[in-house]
Order: sequence, then structure tokens, then C-alpha cells
Amino acid sequence: MSVTFLGTSAAMPTAERAPSALMCHREGERYLFDCGEGTQRQMMRFGTGFSVSHLFVTHLHGDHVLGIPGLVQTWDFNDRSDPLAIHAPPGSRRHIESLLHAGGHQPGFPIRVNEVSPGSVALDGDEFEVRAFETEHRTRSVGWALVEDDRRGRFDRARAEELGVPVGPKFGRLHDGEPVELDDGRVVHPEQVVGEPRPGRRLVYTGDTRPVWATEEIARDADLLIHEATFASDEADRAQSTGHTTAREAGNLARRAGVKRLALTHVSSRYAGDASAIASEAAAAFDGESVVAHDGLELDVPFPEE
Repeated sequence: MSVTFLGTSAAMPTAERAPSALMCHREGERYLFDCGEGTQRQMMRFGTGFSVSHLFVTHLHGDHVLGIPGLVQTWDFNDRSDPLAIHAPPGSRRHIESLLHAGGHQPGFPIRVNEVSPGSVALDGDEFEVRAFETEHRTRSVGWALVEDDRRGRFDRARAEELGVPVGPKFGRLHDGEPVELDDGRVVHPEQVVGEPRPGRRLVYTGDTRPVWATEEIARDADLLIHEATFASDEADRAQSTGHTTAREAGNLARRAGVKRLALTHVSSRYAGDASAIASEAAAAFDGESVVAHDGLELDVPFPEE
């Protein structure tokens, strides 16, 4: 699994940063989180591909959704027929649909707008799900967490052979949790040769928000937390009044949640040329790996044991 930051600016584009958009690649599928102005151009620029099946919107502010009309129309120009699901906060459907029909456009492929309440599952996939969680902004908003199921424990081949299990299909049956009977009548059980379940990966993306308990809770032990950090602490009052987070607040939240890595995004234009204040504040508050994302940054999200 990997993520590519397509847009990392707050409120409006700058010469260095486009508005909010994030592409996630997982097991051959692409999931787009937010779609600010110019997202399709960023997809071309950074080579992420266009075959997106699910778009997850955090809220309806323009810097997170104004790329939707252009992207949908480009898909139509390319004769797309595959369906698209757009997941968004409650009360968003009418507004999303107005974007889809901007300029009188009629999409030529199926589009479903799914309103998702905090705490609900938007996408129940194959051994993973994408959940909405509560955030605190100036409008109805949610964050999104991609959470993988636990994986089977490691198969101990040496122990299986020691117990007399012949190499072949019985290995697979044991790894699948099924006991097997040997030629001498003995039964070998999975727990004898399969280790404890291993955790899957957890990716958390907040969108715009104040630092809130719901983020801390769902980001517990996350492999990657992508948290907005619109301002440095010298603008703490402005961050609070506008429903945003400072880099120090984001770092403190990441430390309390015990996340493995923290990526900061949604950077105010006042730091467009120099985000060192954002980086240093987060690093001082969070003792793990942290980075201020820039457009085009790609981060791998490995399994925890890797």
C-alpha cells in the first residue's frame, strides 16, 4: 500500500502546492481522498493513474471538491463505463450531485453518492474496510480510516515437518485453520504450526479538523496518520477560530495515539515557500517519524512487522 499526495495546500493553490487530494494504492486498486481544483492534472503529473473506483470526500469546502466536475468530465471524454462511488458526510448528496452536473453535464457512467455518518463503514472490501470518523470543522465533515483485517499468523514449516506433516496440500489446510490427520492417525492442529494473527495496516486521513478525540482513538497505533497542520503555533488562535490544527497539536495527538508515522498536509499559503516551522514543531512534539508532505510525495505503508 502507498499514498501519493496530489495536493497539500490549504484553502487555495499556490505556485508550489495544489489544493487537497490524496491517492491511495492498495493491492491494485486506487482510492482518491478529496478532489481539490486541478486534481486530474496532478494525477497526470505524478503518474498515479485514473482508474479510481471510490472517492472519499471529507467535507464540501471548495479546496476539497472543486476538482470533481473536471475529473468526471474527463472520464466521460475517455468513454468511462465503470461505476464510481462518492462517499461524503451526511447532507452532502445534493451538493455533490450539483458538481457532477456542472455546466449541464450528464455523466455517461453510473455514479453513486453515499452519505456516511461518523462511525459507519463506507466501503467493506476484501479483508479491509474504509470507515468514517468524526472531525470538527466549520461544516459537516468526516475523516477516513482504511483499516485492514488481521492476517493469518506465520506458518512454521520446520515445525510442521517435525510433526510429520508431509509437504503439500496439508500445509495449506493448516494455514487456513483446518486440522489435518496424518497417515499414522495423529491429528495436527493449526495452533501447533501457525503463529498468532498479525495486524493489518491502518491509514488515517483527517481532512480539515481541530485535534479531536475521535482522531486519536481511530489512529491508535496507526501505520500512517495524515493530519492537517494548517498553521504553526504562532497562529494558534486563528487555527482554533477557523477549525484547523497547528503542527504542534498534530504532533501531540500523534504521540498520544502511538502512531508509527505522521504526515502533515493542508499547509497555509503563508508557509508555501518555507514549511520549516511546521516541520520543527511537529518533530518537537512527536518522537516518531514525521514529514511535511509536498505535492508528489509518495509514501509506502508497509505491514507493521516490516
